[in-house]
Amino acid sequence: MSIIQAIFLGFVQGITEFLPVSSSGHLSIIKNLLDINTDGGLLFDVLLHFGTMVAVIVAFRKDIGRMIAETLRMIRDIIYNIGIMKHNHKEQDAKRYRKIVHNNYRKFVMLVIISTIPTAIIGYSARELVSIAEQTLIVPGVCLILTAGLLLVADVVESDKKIPKDITYTNSFMIGVAQGLSTLPGLSRSGTTIAACLISGFDRRFAVKYSFIMSVPAILGAVILECGDLGKYTVTMPQIFIYLLGSVIAGVTGFICIKKMLVVVRKKKFKGFAVYCLIVGIIAISGHFISR
Repeated sequence: MSIIQAIFLGFVQGITEFLPVSSSGHLSIIKNLLDINTDGGLLFDVLLHFGTMVAVIVAFRKDIGRMIAETLRMIRDIIYNIGIMKHNHKEQDAKRYRKIVHNNYRKFVMLVIISTIPTAIIGYSARELVSIAEQTLIVPGVCLILTAGLLLVADVVESDKKIPKDITYTNSFMIGVAQGLSTLPGLSRSGTTIAACLISGFDRRFAVKYSFIMSVPAILGAVILECGDLGKYTVTMPQIFIYLLGSVIAGVTGFICIKKMLVVVRKKKFKGFAVYCLIVGIIAISGHFISR
């Protein structure tokens, strides 16, 4: 893969990751149509997602910083409660325990953790399937059409005003399942998870924030997993540099597109993206049969 191809794919990733049109689907279609071979399995795609993950961290740095701080405080309170439990058992006392989840940010942390569990299970189990699916045009095409349907649902559904304190752990688990399924190329991660959030009654602005922030641990886990498998790939140091360049381009472009997505969700303007996904999906499916 050349530097120009890496820059182009990074640009595509940055735009399509945060707009509900499926970054993995576009990357798969482009690589198949232009016969681009990354020689690194899923590594290049994962590094592109890493670039957009950094964009999320920068865009929501205040929220993520507060969540990290509250996570450390929760760990402190858990350790304190363990000490109280031992004390009460030993002294036959009844000292009061600290409440662990007592504000919106602590609840936010717990919701993201719950969402990450099914995402990790599905994502890890489907790694080989995703790798195979990316080598065809039919799977991204079908999944883009499914994405179009989800976006139409998101456009008409009447969202509620739920913020973390109102959201159940069942809601977060099912949204995690949606994120896990969206590892299939063509099934938009942001579109799928935002639609799931809106159907669950999330406040629209919080739905976007939740969708993007919950992607951070999932992408970080995928990056760590792929780095552990580096020995399986025939990737040279110059190729690693090219991959990282694509990742930087994806991050910069993605940061710009995050603001656009906030406007799209607030104004309920998914129909245009739904039509676009439908058209690209049909083209991809047609390309699959034409190339046979």
